[in-house]
Amino acid sequence: MRVAGAGMAGLCAAARARELGLEPTVLEKGDRPGGSMLLSSGVVWRYRSLEEFRRQCPNGDPRLQRMIVERLDGALEWLESLGAPLVRAETENPRTTGRRFDPRGLTEALIRAAGEVQTEHALVPDPGTRPEEPLVLATGGFPVRLARELGLAIRSNAWSEGNGLAFGLSRGADTTAGMDEFYGRAMPAAPAKWGEDEFVDHAQLYGQLARVFDESGEEIAVDADDWSENGLVQEIARRGGKAWYVVDPDDLQHETPYGTIAHAIDRARSAGGSVEKRDDGSVAVHVVAAVTHTIGGLVIDEKTRVLARGGTPIEGLYAAGVDAGGWSTGGYASGLAAALVFGLAAAEEIAS
Repeated sequence: MRVAGAGMAGLCAAARARELGLEPTVLEKGDRPGGSMLLSSGVVWRYRSLEEFRRQCPNGDPRLQRMIVERLDGALEWLESLGAPLVRAETENPRTTGRRFDPRGLTEALIRAAGEVQTEHALVPDPGTRPEEPLVLATGGFPVRLARELGLAIRSNAWSEGNGLAFGLSRGADTTAGMDEFYGRAMPAAPAKWGEDEFVDHAQLYGQLARVFDESGEEIAVDADDWSENGLVQEIARRGGKAWYVVDPDDLQHETPYGTIAHAIDRARSAGGSVEKRDDGSVAVHVVAAVTHTIGGLVIDEKTRVLARGGTPIEGLYAAGVDAGGWSTGGYASGLAAALVFGLAAAEEIAS
């Protein structure tokens, strides 16, 4: 068994395969394991019911959504059994349930369980030959490529350019809807400079309490039900990728997930971002839509087998994490949860 990618999905697949008596080979394109998991907040969550999942991601595949709802809790227990350090046992969001892990400790626990990772090994598209052993595609989707195509910022590891997608397509795989959709955040726009260490706390996550304007000055309506603000980020992307968040001074002390709005704005200013105080006392912050992970991807079934056009499984080919698309189309759901559930499912299917 080979695993392409050493992020959450690939490491979970390899660790579970090793438990089941297999000897997985893990190939990582980057210069370190951990993928974008290492750069995340470490929250692994699901919606509390399938019905809520369907409401939040109405165009997603209900079979895959059901997998996540039904299997995530046990998978979280499995992560803890590996020694992944727990930060918080709940999400503090009434819509969701899950756990928050220390990203570095989670990565280290998975590496210990998965075994050796061969870094700087990129997956090369296969024009048609069958793999000698089962292959799990877990390369992190194509956020870098999508950000480049749309002129957006990148909020992921620097090497997830779509190697898994390209390999699947070379074998005749089908793709899901939502190939232009992504999960992302509004981040301080250039000339601001921020990197991997600032991916989490420099997010400008207060669009619900701001007036939002695109670069032409047209106001962008903010949906009150867009709790994650991913819908807002997608709309900013559709309008060229940049916008202004204008905040009333009375709202500056409202809390965000990472301190008050004032704290978030201070971080944007400290990074060199454009922050303006208006004559009416409001504060305007220039933001850019930044891609964290893609939502579209390869079509898989409940066994994580990659499907060809027509719905037949491609022999020996599996996909996990965001290389697999379709589970959150039309909305937003936890990429780490999909990586965990699909990674385990792929290993268990290969070992069966």
